Amino acid sequence: MPIWIMRDFSKCSSCKLCEIACSLKHEGVVWPEASRIRIYELIPGLPVISTCVQCDDYPCVSSCPSQALSTGEHGQVLVDENKCTLCGTCVYACPGKIPRIVRGVQSVIICDLCDGEPECVRICGEMGYHALQLVNKPDGEIVKNYLVSPEDASLKLLAKATGEE
Repeated sequence: MPIWIMRDFSKCSSCKLCEIACSLKHEGVVWPEASRIRIYELIPGLPVISTCVQCDDYPCVSSCPSQALSTGEHGQVLVDENKCTLCGTCVYACPGKIPRIVRGVQSVIICDLCDGEPECVRICGEMGYHALQLVNKPDGEIVKNYLVSPEDASLKLLAKATGEE
């Protein structure tokens, strides 16, 4: 069954422990730049949690000319590092521009849900923030609400915070 990381921006403290836990899990070192989840704070005090939303149509996967991307049993995007050419096609195909190319990593990086047990969700819960929750993947309309760039999400949060929504 597909799972999903539900994000509650209002509970995020911008501590970035999720980024640290993710980079430790995937890279073996504290390297937030290579984290599959990112916290952007483009407007001070309004953190935006950014990670793959597992689009219903997976434009990143279908756009990959080398077929380096596929989907896993939990609905996550998997990267075959041996096939990825770092062409960036998946980055441009993604509505949220989530896949990233990071210097020093040999393939594109994107959330793989830690094979069903995301480290980011674990550490966020252990710290008592609960800004990240692992849930069954909701229908497409909810998912589409998260399909925005960090810049657009920041502007939406600002409008909500100032009552201009």
